Amino acid sequence: MRFKIMKKRILVFVIALSYCFASLLTLVSCKSTYLNSKKSPILLDITKEADSNAFVNLRNYSNDFVFDMKYATADNFLKEKVYPCDECFLRVKTVKALLEANKSFLKKGYKIKLYDCYRPKAIQKKMFQLVPDPNFVANPKKGSIHNRGGAVDISLVDSLGVEVNMGTKFDFFGEEASHNYQNLSDEILANRKFLKEIMLQNNFKIFESEWWHYNLNGSNKDAVSNKKWRCEN
Repeated sequence: MRFKIMKKRILVFVIALSYCFASLLTLVSCKSTYLNSKKSPILLDITKEADSNAFVNLRNYSNDFVFDMKYATADNFLKEKVYPCDECFLRVKTVKALLEANKSFLKKGYKIKLYDCYRPKAIQKKMFQLVPDPNFVANPKKGSIHNRGGAVDISLVDSLGVEVNMGTKFDFFGEEASHNYQNLSDEILANRKFLKEIMLQNNFKIFESEWWHYNLNGSNKDAVSNKKWRCEN
């Protein structure tokens, strides 16, 4: 009788241990679902980040960017706010390349203005529900480079903070937004060329139909992520 009770207890223990192990894996996954939005009191050194695929907050590594995160407002083509707050998360390797690009712009009296960075898959689904057209919003079943932490939507501002004229607004989906569209003033064409050349020199590539969209080379191989962030006051 005592042996049967002991055997039963051992079996229960093994089942419980298996459940706890499975739960632990789930907990690790759940913990990794949320990114740390807490701002560092001092600027961090991106070269000290060992994991090039980790997600980090760009604001913790430089004060030399302008942030105008459109999807944290209703000032976008969706006409709806879809981000809880205006954070800019990217993979470490994307941040490294972007910091180098911005250094080049700063030397010439400009700096990068950001409209969008990493986008969780859940947000991609919401956007596709609002505009279910893959010509304007990537289908979440496939995901976009934004969902992989390797894409940025950007423009430039000058030393006075004035945005450089790129010919169209961000998220303008007409042919005028294309890199190949040439029926623009010499000034606008030169501005786009300036942005493009420095970004290409720093391991990014263009998205042909959108002058503002740049993908880190090789980022299409990274996994789609649904990691979200909590807003810090």
